[in-house]
Amino acid sequence: MASSTHNPADGVELSYDAVGEGDPILLIHGSALSRAIWRGFGYTKALRETHRVITMDLRGHGRSDKPATPAAYAMDVLVADALAVLDAAGAPQAHFGGYSVGARVGFSLAVAAPERLLSLTTLGGTFRIQPGTIGELFFPEYDAALGQGGMPAFVAGWEGRIGQPLDAMTRAAFLANDAAALRAYFRQTELDPAIPEADIAAIRLPTLLMAGTRDPGRLTDSRRAAELIAGARVVELPGRNHGSTLIPADPVLAEWLPFLADLN
Repeated sequence: MASSTHNPADGVELSYDAVGEGDPILLIHGSALSRAIWRGFGYTKALRETHRVITMDLRGHGRSDKPATPAAYAMDVLVADALAVLDAAGAPQAHFGGYSVGARVGFSLAVAAPERLLSLTTLGGTFRIQPGTIGELFFPEYDAALGQGGMPAFVAGWEGRIGQPLDAMTRAAFLANDAAALRAYFRQTELDPAIPEADIAAIRLPTLLMAGTRDPGRLTDSRRAAELIAGARVVELPGRNHGSTLIPADPVLAEWLPFLADLN
């Protein structure tokens, strides 16, 4: 059953689920998706065997509130949202797994509140976003598509860019978004500064970084993070681009589950 809490600073409502027993693990999805991907792709089922799995909808996504102003999506606000969910779920500490922007939230959490994390796993992640990155990940005209045709135009533009239909679950998640909120979120995303490398190097958590071989920017940044974080390990996912980082789940879980088990 879905639960909810609020960011104490601005009152935005945040929707989340918690299932299973064991050490908590917080999972955060990527841009324009929702917490449903973790269940839909098989991650929740696998992880709940040994962990209490907490999945949240980022603000602007899923069943969480959807502010329409860019400043509402600043990274320090997203970090506060994640901490509010951990508090509401009764998790003083948790393992962390994040895909795409979820990975950036993870890096930021590891810097801002390392005492709340037991480990850090990133999937298609980076600690730095460059101007133009959103257009590179999706398609250059994404902002105009959102403004003029809403989510159907955005989905059509992305499918045109990749030359094939999106998988059914990703497509449904994208179409369920509020275009104005997503547009504000994307605008803020490209304004957020990179996390300084000195801060990344100060992370002392067990860290696993996974990225596809056809996602060169995120793979390069994952390798750089692994150079900076003592003991971190990079796993390359053969043939995967940014959009296919999580699917199929089995090869990802084959790396992730033993990593977590070794920490018990």
